[in-house]
Amino acid sequence: MTLSAGLDLSQIPFWALPQAERMEAFRKLRALERPVFVREQAVPFIGGGPGYYALVRHTDVVEASRNAAVFSSEPCSNSVPDMPRWLSVYFGSMINMDDPRHARLRRIVSRAFTPRILSKMEDDLARAAAEIVDRAMEEGPGDFVAQVAAKLPVRVICDMMGIPAKFHGMVLRRTNVILGNADPEYTGIAPELSRVNVARGLAKLLHAGFSLNRLAARLGDERRRRPTGDLVSLLVNGDERLTSQELGSFFILLVVAGSETTRNAIAHGLKLFTDHPAQRELLLADFDRCIVGACDEIVRHATPVIQFRRTLTRDHEMNGTAYAKGDKVLLFYNSANRDEAVFADPDTFDITRDPNPHVGFGGPGPHHCLGAHLARREMTVMFRELFTRLPRVRAVGEPDHLLSNFINGIKHLRYTW
Repeated sequence: MTLSAGLDLSQIPFWALPQAERMEAFRKLRALERPVFVREQAVPFIGGGPGYYALVRHTDVVEASRNAAVFSSEPCSNSVPDMPRWLSVYFGSMINMDDPRHARLRRIVSRAFTPRILSKMEDDLARAAAEIVDRAMEEGPGDFVAQVAAKLPVRVICDMMGIPAKFHGMVLRRTNVILGNADPEYTGIAPELSRVNVARGLAKLLHAGFSLNRLAARLGDERRRRPTGDLVSLLVNGDERLTSQELGSFFILLVVAGSETTRNAIAHGLKLFTDHPAQRELLLADFDRCIVGACDEIVRHATPVIQFRRTLTRDHEMNGTAYAKGDKVLLFYNSANRDEAVFADPDTFDITRDPNPHVGFGGPGPHHCLGAHLARREMTVMFRELFTRLPRVRAVGEPDHLLSNFINGIKHLRYTW
């Protein structure tokens, strides 16, 4: 079965629709008997393929996530068309690998997320959140994303890696280009897939990837010569270590997955608490008890990462649908997180939702987000600081959304207190 014109997930205009309309389209897709097959749009200089199956139900997304031997992350999971070598050198991180290569890299980089490392960051997180709110109060209310939501995650990631503060702005700008490569605001290029537009967009994407890769690689070289005991020193020294290329790719993954997605969760969170004042009052009445559930409900409802791709390693049948070796499937986490078969009143924002088996940090299996706990901690300290010092803080008007089929991003959000 193929998609009707109004539900074409491969076309940019679909992702420019209001979110409510897109979620209604996914509701219709979940109601179909089997996953639909989406014709793939060819991209100049990159190419394309015949298409992919859209996995929109929670059970399909979870089962495919668990079965990595059949639903492979290779050759790439973060691009619908296969990524050419000249792009994968920067963006071909461990999320595009299967075991044993994936297991080796995950084992090394998991050093960044041990309980000891994260516990040592608690005071730094609280201090950073306080300084960010201090600055916002000095400046006065304006754009919540620029003044608050984008500040904490990029600072946390750069501090983890030992990136000097003078580079934080550059890191944020390059990350915007990587994730916003279909959005004219970040690229300065119209989203139509002409050869000229794509060539310009790819040039900006390559420049962003090269800049971040080089920044991390230089730091890695320095730590090999003079280890300091920081995270990069741990990653590039010892029996198991990252090469300069692997360190650069990991840094790009870290700032993209760790910085951008958390920033969007924080921005979506303020909007959700503004639109649902009863939930806000519930949180403020007992912050420590409710914040864990609130963070997970924000991630479920907003789903900052929309989808990832998998490729079939062999013929396989799942939930009544036969797939052939080489078929592509896209795991639509945003749709799985609104599945009526799993979540009661799925469109309702409810911070007391229990259980909440969302897949906002990826489904279960080897590629579940390593930084999920850190993301929750960042959201917790930021909302604690905001609601303690600015108890009337709220969004004003509607967000300016990122044009993307990959990240449910908020570029700008007016706010006041």
